[in-house]
Amino acid sequence: MADVLIALGGNVGDVRATFQKAIAHICGMTQAALVARSSDYATPPWGDAQQATFINACIEIETSLDPHALMFTLHRIEKKFGRDRAHERRWGPRTLDLDLIAYDDVRIDTPELTLPHPRLFERAFVLVPLAEIVPNRLIAGRGIAAALAALSTEGIERLPDLG
Repeated sequence: MADVLIALGGNVGDVRATFQKAIAHICGMTQAALVARSSDYATPPWGDAQQATFINACIEIETSLDPHALMFTLHRIEKKFGRDRAHERRWGPRTLDLDLIAYDDVRIDTPELTLPHPRLFERAFVLVPLAEIVPNRLIAGRGIAAALAALSTEGIERLPDLG
């Protein structure tokens, strides 16, 4: 079983309800066990700032699916929740974004998949929820907490737990 980190994001619709359903789909469609789930965080838009606030979270799962099959499945789940990668604006509004952050210590660099995620260490909106669930995890030789300490977390707010 591989230890996998996945980032979730969205800013269209009831994002927190979408996360709950999407996590169930991820575990079901990948025969994965949910190891940890971060809190949800309200975060400023990244890249294209002229849009609604995002909600972000991260999960840790264990799965026997290989990285390419897992990425394919994550894209199918995004589509099920209304994402249309072919017709969206880069960094624009979306119902659900699922990013494969790390898969054990595997390194892949292909047109379809790069692991670990190539912009992980630039994105506080991913590092904040990761630091909550795996603060001591090393990815590409860098610690999550140390990487987060180098970035601004301005505008990132932990949301209250849902009932």
